[in-house]
Amino acid sequence: MVLPTETARFIIPYGATMLATLINTRLLSRAMVCASVLSTIFIGLPKQTVLADSKTRVVNITMEDQFRTRCETGAFLGDVVVLVFAERRGAEAAHELGKKIHVLFHPTAISVSDEEWAHQPVVSPPGWPVDIRPPNVHAIPVACLSEVPRAMHPVVRARIRKESPEISVWLDYEDIMDHHFGLERGVPSVAILDTRGMVHSVHVGPFSDEAINSLVTTIDEIRQASRPQIITAATPGALRR
Repeated sequence: MVLPTETARFIIPYGATMLATLINTRLLSRAMVCASVLSTIFIGLPKQTVLADSKTRVVNITMEDQFRTRCETGAFLGDVVVLVFAERRGAEAAHELGKKIHVLFHPTAISVSDEEWAHQPVVSPPGWPVDIRPPNVHAIPVACLSEVPRAMHPVVRARIRKESPEISVWLDYEDIMDHHFGLERGVPSVAILDTRGMVHSVHVGPFSDEAINSLVTTIDEIRQASRPQIITAATPGALRR
């Protein structure tokens, strides 16, 4: 199976190489370099990966992408949202995971151009009525960049636009994902929102093939739960029986 171009797909590997490049630019003062290094060293302990009140909590995650477009999960009500996120040390693994999830639910994406990657039809859950639109699955890449100084945000956006000119990458400069879901260092995480915009579950990597299959099963169970009830009217003859 040959996947689309690596650098133009999903979460861009914005790791140590990119930050080193940024630090070498003249836009950063020595003070900014120190602040960035210290923020990398003094990282807090991991939080709980599943929130206690997640089953009843509606969230609307909002942030900008590399095109400065305002993005929000509330725009996808009726569909399942899969937020794939990581800080720089987990970026590569998150990059691969996001692609796999997208292709599993949109298999035709594997053979189309970058421009069409995000616009492929979703496969229906097993047994889904053919005349009813199935909930889509939006696998959204989120780059957690809170350690990048504000002065460097334009540089980061430009770098990611260059690497991913078609696929939207949400940019989290404010620790939004960590605040809502917790952020494990060095591995990707996945937050799943159901069709009502409620937090269903949060999953922390690393993700084996078995774990990915479990994610797919969970997502399909959420989609099945949103299936409309089909009521068949009884005929007079049937009532007499």
